[in-house]
Amino acid sequence: MPKLGVNIDHVATLRQARMGRLPDPLQAARICEEAGADSIVAHLREDRRHIQDSDVRALRKGIKTLFNLEMSISEEIVRIACRVKPYQATLVPEKRKELTTEGGLNVADNLKNISSVVRRLENSGICVSLFIDPVKKQIDYARKAGARIIELHTGGYAGASAPAKKKRMLGELRRAVCYARALGITVNAGHGLDYANAGEVACIEGINELNIGYSIICESLYSGLHNAVSHMKRLIK
Repeated sequence: MPKLGVNIDHVATLRQARMGRLPDPLQAARICEEAGADSIVAHLREDRRHIQDSDVRALRKGIKTLFNLEMSISEEIVRIACRVKPYQATLVPEKRKELTTEGGLNVADNLKNISSVVRRLENSGICVSLFIDPVKKQIDYARKAGARIIELHTGGYAGASAPAKKKRMLGELRRAVCYARALGITVNAGHGLDYANAGEVACIEGINELNIGYSIICESLYSGLHNAVSHMKRLIK
């Protein structure tokens, strides 16, 4: 059964709407843990649109499960990660105008810089994952960059409305997981997963963890955060 990482970015999005103290991402993270989350995920973006530096420090000290910091490879953010030392850093692409991450890292075209960041983080005792599209070329280059973990971008599958395309995208994910596992790489997956589609991805043999945030936070408005996390945990089980 895949583990469940819960992304709490959008708890901070709601707080930043009023620039106040509530809702508190750390409190939300603790509820997620109580409900069965195996890790807590937060993305410290360069524009600080939701998670703030203080949240990263609080989460590192205040949660009992594993802390997975999503981050770009910018020098500022890398320095923060090396100071805070989350359990895991997941390197993701980042554009200022995007609403959310639009695709995986292009490791093939940025191998030197990504490899350097992977080494720096691992030398600081941080496990490193690369968020990439489910493409053989990117998996090969992730391995060249020194990554022992990848997270496959599931946005293509999650966003497909036509059944034929959805089936094709699910097949791509299966083949990518199989290929990466044969290389000895741990495989996580995430982006766009919700209560209607996460189950099919969870059934792919070799998936280590699903990282899900937005749909859980949305569901929590109706059923409460503990129930929303418990529901997702049961679904992927």
